[in-house]
Amino acid sequence: MLLANKTVVVTGCNRGIGREILETFSSHGAKIYACVRNLDKNFIDLIEKLKSNYKNEIIPIKLDLLNEESVKEAATNILSDKSEIDILINNAGMIHTALFQMTSIQKLKEVFQVNFFSQAIFTQYILKPMIKKKNGSIIYISSTSALDGNEGRSAYSASKAAILSQVKTLARELGVLNIRVNAIAPGLTQTDMMKNNTSDVTINKYISSTFLKKVGDPKDIAELALFLSLNKSKHISGQVIRVDGGF
Repeated sequence: MLLANKTVVVTGCNRGIGREILETFSSHGAKIYACVRNLDKNFIDLIEKLKSNYKNEIIPIKLDLLNEESVKEAATNILSDKSEIDILINNAGMIHTALFQMTSIQKLKEVFQVNFFSQAIFTQYILKPMIKKKNGSIIYISSTSALDGNEGRSAYSASKAAILSQVKTLARELGVLNIRVNAIAPGLTQTDMMKNNTSDVTINKYISSTFLKKVGDPKDIAELALFLSLNKSKHISGQVIRVDGGF
């Protein structure tokens, strides 16, 4: 197993890319702190199923990125376990679709709170054991929207672009401590977020504009996150890797 004896923190594990990361990393034997906004029965059942299938340890953690106190409490609960943290995957996020002139400042602040500010606070906490042992890998799930800009996604694109700037800075600051920081920028990916926020016209236009003529699968993102977590990628840091089928 590639992640035996490794401890991973993953946010936004209940669906989409985060759920696929949870399963992929479980299949490789990782101990996982699985962070979600709601610890409902469906998520607990998922955890029990994965633990039964893969015999790994999964600890559910309540994390509401809209609430800074929840962020601090979640991080404190993780750190109180005294486990070494090897990998942090900042996956959770929110999307907002509206033209720039129709985007309220309140909504802009909300999107940035979830996609940037709370993730920064959470990372500051989770970094502590990595800094202590001088080793670790941090992976942010951003978006190609951060690089390309998408019509109607000014708040989302800007918040995801802020992540990329932070990745570059953190990679510079933490490299001397052997902590790597990278970002994955998915294009359209087969998730509920895509289905609920993207029209069929936009999806078809996107597919026709890609080299591979298809949208992505969450597994595509999870497998790259796995690679960036392993020693196989030990000389990769400060990078933004697109996973978009060649858009």
